[in-house]
Amino acid sequence: MIKGQRKHNHWILLSPYMVLFTIFIVLPVMISIYLSFTHFNAIETPGWVGVQNYITLITRDEIFMQKVLPNTIRYALIVGVGGYLLAFSLAWLIAQLTVIPRTIFALIIYSPSLTAGVTMAVVWRVLFNGDQQGYLNALLLRFGLIDKAVQWLQSPQHLMDIMIVVSLWSSMGIGFLAMLAGILNVDETLYEAAYIDGVRTRLQEVIYITIPAMKPQMLFGAVMAIVNTFTTAGIGVALSGSNPTPQYAGQLIVNHVEDYGFYRYEMGYAAALSVVLLLIIWFFSRVAWRLFGER
Repeated sequence: MIKGQRKHNHWILLSPYMVLFTIFIVLPVMISIYLSFTHFNAIETPGWVGVQNYITLITRDEIFMQKVLPNTIRYALIVGVGGYLLAFSLAWLIAQLTVIPRTIFALIIYSPSLTAGVTMAVVWRVLFNGDQQGYLNALLLRFGLIDKAVQWLQSPQHLMDIMIVVSLWSSMGIGFLAMLAGILNVDETLYEAAYIDGVRTRLQEVIYITIPAMKPQMLFGAVMAIVNTFTTAGIGVALSGSNPTPQYAGQLIVNHVEDYGFYRYEMGYAAALSVVLLLIIWFFSRVAWRLFGER
């Protein structure tokens, strides 16, 4: 009898999490999938339209195919992949320091991820202000590199580049800390054995010892980078002050979802966009699992 009770104890402990996970994750996903096959304006009862929303997405939504999707791919490749490599590189460099300097530098690098919203309004918008008082314009005008103030945050040529710079600056979040912890917890005897077997350079040490020994942290960092990159929405809107962004230059998939869902009230089409975004995140998460997951 006691053994039977022990077997079921884990279900009792898991039940609060399972209930919350079902309510806040499973049900919203299932409802979104259903709504993606309907016409729904948030007022009337959803009307079944089949795959029409997906056909519209592929064949008729020129903004999505010509602006939003290329923007998202470019942003994800640079900020996602670049930010991930940068996080690992900084974590590895900091791990070589002693405890006190390591702690200070870790806090300095991690802090922008906590204050990104505030600093975006206070620092970055002032830095890229479009008048002559903007720090960047004032500096370039002083050195004669431009002859008039540039509207950095309203320019389709510059907005995405600024978004990438700001995102990389604030991308050293929990994934960076996980990698730092992983590097610091690699067994030192592995390095000693590797040097006996012929490893001589630090690059070989990282490739053959460090990364394989911290695959769980590498996987966690990769998944966090994928999710954060593809679900980013506020940065382009916060910098430019409008949604959609000027000429859709900084428009990402989540911005497109917000545009159709909360401004146009085309909830069915917004749900279809959300499902596509979910499939993209799932695909790249599977790629990360293939690279760093246990086999």
